[in-house]
Amino acid sequence: MTTTPTNNTLTAVPGILVGHATDLDGVTGCTAIICPPETVGGVDVRGGAPGTREVELLRPMYQVNQVNAIMLAGGSAYGLAAADGAMRYLEEHGLGYNTRAGFTVPIVSSAIVFDLAIGSQNVRPDSAMGYAACAAATDAPVEQGSVGVGTGCRVCAMMGNDYATKGGVGSAAVDLGGGLIVAALCAVNAVGEVVDEQGEILAGLRDGSGGYLPILDVFRNLPPPPVAAATVIGVVATNARLSKEAANKVAQMAHDGLARAVRPAHTMFDGDTFFALATGAIPADVNLVGAFGAEMVTQAIRNAVRAARSLGGVKSCCED
Repeated sequence: MTTTPTNNTLTAVPGILVGHATDLDGVTGCTAIICPPETVGGVDVRGGAPGTREVELLRPMYQVNQVNAIMLAGGSAYGLAAADGAMRYLEEHGLGYNTRAGFTVPIVSSAIVFDLAIGSQNVRPDSAMGYAACAAATDAPVEQGSVGVGTGCRVCAMMGNDYATKGGVGSAAVDLGGGLIVAALCAVNAVGEVVDEQGEILAGLRDGSGGYLPILDVFRNLPPPPVAAATVIGVVATNARLSKEAANKVAQMAHDGLARAVRPAHTMFDGDTFFALATGAIPADVNLVGAFGAEMVTQAIRNAVRAARSLGGVKSCCED
């Protein structure tokens, strides 16, 4: 039997902390996910235009099994600087990988979204903003919508902000019984449209008269539009006990949830990237965790656009 926890966001996983830093004037921000000690990490990159930092060490075969924090940021590649602030915060708190030489080095993996075409292109997440997101991190239910990394997110922005729909950050969690929790957090800045539980367009390319143009028809029938850089990035977290290989499998399966909610996904204009975090408290089967991780990704994506509000000249799906 599965149930929805009282806190149905990523912080339902014991020990996981989440904090946002938001710049409403610049219409950008970042979101820090801080992990408890000994958290095993995994990653899977499927988009054609990713922007990442410290992802290779999360893959199988590499020495470091643990991750201390994930930084999700706006600002395109400039936003990777937010991870510097997370490293400074973690170092101050004595959190990191203990090297044989006696040094503690925080392991902060990061991915970014392109939000330079909304708000001020000169305002980007930096080290100070990354530090602020970490300092704000708590185990309270995660605020969703146009905050943190979701502040400048857009959906179907290939025709400009007037025809795009506001994206955002969303989260979801499920209690699988026996204390096992699986949760997801996603920043939704997709080229493709977001579809609801019935397959209808929830957020997409506006037609100028209050409706949406089916994105696949646009791709098929019109000359190739100037596609804006885009992506969906996120995290699946669980208190399951998983190996590094299993955590990478969960990150891989997370993309199934993306493909259910976003049409199309994984284009050459997207940087779709998912991290997986396993804190190790509960023995669990990787297939169970991966399957429900994908389901939580689907829910988190829809929650993101439903919680988003109009900002920077881009209308939300729920405020028209």
